[in-house]
Amino acid sequence: MKKQNINNFSIIGTGMVGTAIGFLLNKAGYRVVSVCDKSPAALKKALPFTGGKFLLNPPDAVQQADCILLTTPDDAIFSACREIALSPFIKGKFVFHMSGAGDLSILEPANKAGAFVASIHPLQSFSSVDQAIKNIPGSYFAVTADKKALSLAKSIVHNLKGVPIIISSEQKPLYHAAACFASNYLVSLLNVVESIYKSIGIKERDAKKAYLPLVYGSLKNLEKSGSVSSLTGPIARGDFGTVKKHLTEINKKLPLYSSLYSSLGLITVQVAQKKGTLNAGQAKKINALLKGVNNEHSK
Repeated sequence: MKKQNINNFSIIGTGMVGTAIGFLLNKAGYRVVSVCDKSPAALKKALPFTGGKFLLNPPDAVQQADCILLTTPDDAIFSACREIALSPFIKGKFVFHMSGAGDLSILEPANKAGAFVASIHPLQSFSSVDQAIKNIPGSYFAVTADKKALSLAKSIVHNLKGVPIIISSEQKPLYHAAACFASNYLVSLLNVVESIYKSIGIKERDAKKAYLPLVYGSLKNLEKSGSVSSLTGPIARGDFGTVKKHLTEINKKLPLYSSLYSSLGLITVQVAQKKGTLNAGQAKKINALLKGVNNEHSK
């Protein structure tokens, strides 16, 4: 997709996302004219990736840029937007943020000052700038935009080699909650796996070598066949006795994880019924067992 006439960008907030996006914008043929952060140390780390003039005052980022990207932490986006809205050059500019949960209301100061606003959020996980640069191309981006910014938002995503999906402001919290389940909670869940193996004397390093092939295999199945068809395990087989053994030992030795096992088990029962491997009688029996654990720990 060809770039629109908008070519110059200022980036406010030089964390991992802002720094990586700056690098990728330059690679896509756009020009990052300035980067702004209230931390000189953060600016120093970002500049080799982004180029551009470094600034400490957000309103100064508005004059030379066609589009201002707010890539600060979520809680700071509104205040940063309020600052740049004070610039006499804000009218007619484009102001985007990259928060997953934030809607367009956090850009209201710029919108009221005459700017066009949007959000583009890469549905991706990364733990470093280099990893972000590698992972973002090919990712889906949630795009939430006013009418005059929508075309540009989609164009930027395409030129970053991403795939735009249009999300309304009202849909963003659930969209982002789902993303947290897919990424953050998956990491937390695997931390639980490591903790359980550690409790029986398996070292973390060996535990990872043991369970990661299982995780990778499950992900390959998901990619090929979808979540319902990929379900395996004791609940999918209707193996009440095995589930009971799991719960007995977890409750006895690792009670912190009893309610988690039970809650996930109840969802797994639903998936197994969708798959057609668990009949109504089996489902009722396993649900009663799992709910019994929940009730015991809620007393």
